[in-house]
Amino acid sequence: MSHHQFTLRQHLLAEQARHGIDSDLILLLEDIATACRIISHRIRSGAFANVLGATNNTNVQGETQKQLDVIANDEFVEHCRNCRRVAALVSEEVDEVYWLKDKAVPGDYIVYFDPLDGSSNLDVNLSVGSIFSVVRLPEEIDATDDRSVLRPGNEQICAGYSVYGPSTALVITAGNGVSGFTHHNGTGEFRLTSRNLTIPEETSEFAINASRYVLWDTPIRRYFDECIAGKSGPREQGFNMRWTASMVAEVHRILTRGGIFMYPADAGNRATGGKLRLMYEANPMALIVEQAGGAASTGTERIMDVQPTSHHQRVPVILGSKSEVERLDRYHDGAIS
Repeated sequence: MSHHQFTLRQHLLAEQARHGIDSDLILLLEDIATACRIISHRIRSGAFANVLGATNNTNVQGETQKQLDVIANDEFVEHCRNCRRVAALVSEEVDEVYWLKDKAVPGDYIVYFDPLDGSSNLDVNLSVGSIFSVVRLPEEIDATDDRSVLRPGNEQICAGYSVYGPSTALVITAGNGVSGFTHHNGTGEFRLTSRNLTIPEETSEFAINASRYVLWDTPIRRYFDECIAGKSGPREQGFNMRWTASMVAEVHRILTRGGIFMYPADAGNRATGGKLRLMYEANPMALIVEQAGGAASTGTERIMDVQPTSHHQRVPVILGSKSEVERLDRYHDGAIS
């Protein structure tokens, strides 16, 4: 059987034989894939079920929840709790930690997830997605203290995301490269369609919300100005700018053809630490990007080395093609490139 016909289960079993992935992790990833299939279906049929609009509630971030935010969160919780080794769940949509065990022991998992990233795009029929990450506990932790889930990104054993676009894609890393799967509508299976996804070190494409230009710090303005100056500017090359307001879609494009994604700290979000959440957005995407040969930084340090202080902590995010991330790190250091 050629690799493009492998199902998710066949691929994970092959990875288990090569790299010793936990059997329980395989079951957990299959449950997460099931949640993503259901979420994809609920999105595609949302107009008929009248679930595309907003609720009357806000989440812990102070953001108005879409009905599908709540539905997606419930699907993740329902399916992740099937795994006997999941001790806790940390969701963007819920203030408190979901503790599934009274005692969390070494080898247990914590699952962090953003159940529906980019949900502001739902009403205009643009791509959205789900992001998740898994940490395996090296020691017993206190299940009565939510601070026990504050694990740095370098402890992740697995991360992934799903994109709900023209097709439903699932991208996973378990620390041995990045693999991409596509949902096959005829069988309901996720089938391997991209093996060893790699981000080119060089790029001519960047993604940033340019409407925040007046709020940016000097290093970000410098980088942006140099890119849009084109071949007559200091970079002596043309750049394309992209922005979809969905981190999942941005990262998927970068994994497919290269590029850099930036949501820096600026005068408008510095008080909260940035825009994107460390535990269930920045960390999982950083692991995926690094496993694909890219880099992920806050501008001053590697994202996965940030020691979390809150499970809803926000951080600046710069990730993608390694040479461009390193250039921005130098600009933040004040070094001349």
